[in-house]
Amino acid sequence: MAHIERLRLYPIKGLDGMDVESARITAAGTLAGDREYAMCDPEAERIETGADMQTLAYNGKQTDRIHDVRTGFDPGRDVLTVEPTDWGERRTFDLSTEAGRSEASEWFGEFVGDPVDLRRRDPPSFVDRPDAGPSVISTATLEAVASWFDDMTVEGARRRLRANVEIGGVPAFWEDRFVGDDSPAFVAGGSGGVVRFEGAEPCARCVVPSRDPETGDPLPGFEERFVERREATFPEWADRDAFPHFYTVMLISRVPEGSRDRTLRVGDDVTIPE
Repeated sequence: MAHIERLRLYPIKGLDGMDVESARITAAGTLAGDREYAMCDPEAERIETGADMQTLAYNGKQTDRIHDVRTGFDPGRDVLTVEPTDWGERRTFDLSTEAGRSEASEWFGEFVGDPVDLRRRDPPSFVDRPDAGPSVISTATLEAVASWFDDMTVEGARRRLRANVEIGGVPAFWEDRFVGDDSPAFVAGGSGGVVRFEGAEPCARCVVPSRDPETGDPLPGFEERFVERREATFPEWADRDAFPHFYTVMLISRVPEGSRDRTLRVGDDVTIPE
């Protein structure tokens, strides 16, 4: 039975994710608490578009230093814990206060070697595609990608690809069927009302998946091997014309307005309406 296997939020853009048992769809169609904070260029004005976010908010595309810190987050108190792997001591910052955000900004600025302004933004927050919704991947897809590389674990693939919603009980690349002409939607949910997911686009990948999530070390030939295996295993149910190239994996979804302000839960059934 297809179901939600895992829900993962990324409270601070580019840093470690956290598994949750439930997540609310916001009025913007994103997951509440996802990419709510970001390390921004202090000279940047308000960040309004996905293009701005990808250039003015630090993440793994801007610096590989994010791999040198482990982070934890308490969503009930907005307290961030940072623990560098190479220097310094474990620190905590209260991001609910201006003073706490200022202290975190100073710490991260020193850590990445550039001035940083840690900011909070209301939904859609700092997601790369503010007009879209949660990212979706199947557990079987993660297993398939992990099998393409020596010593890559499924959890390692999960940390490299950074999806919000993981679907269990379906075949590898199940999510590919939801983009392209005449593609279906799928729904997930229970007694609180179902959430409809429509396909926005397949997720083109950047440099981040090629790096070991623990060390930041690049895997030689990652993109070439990925593209070779992705092409060889491309599913017959997918619309090839909807994919700009084979360096893509994961679905960027869109949640229509009628499904917003509802809650997803781990274990919710997932179905494709007739």
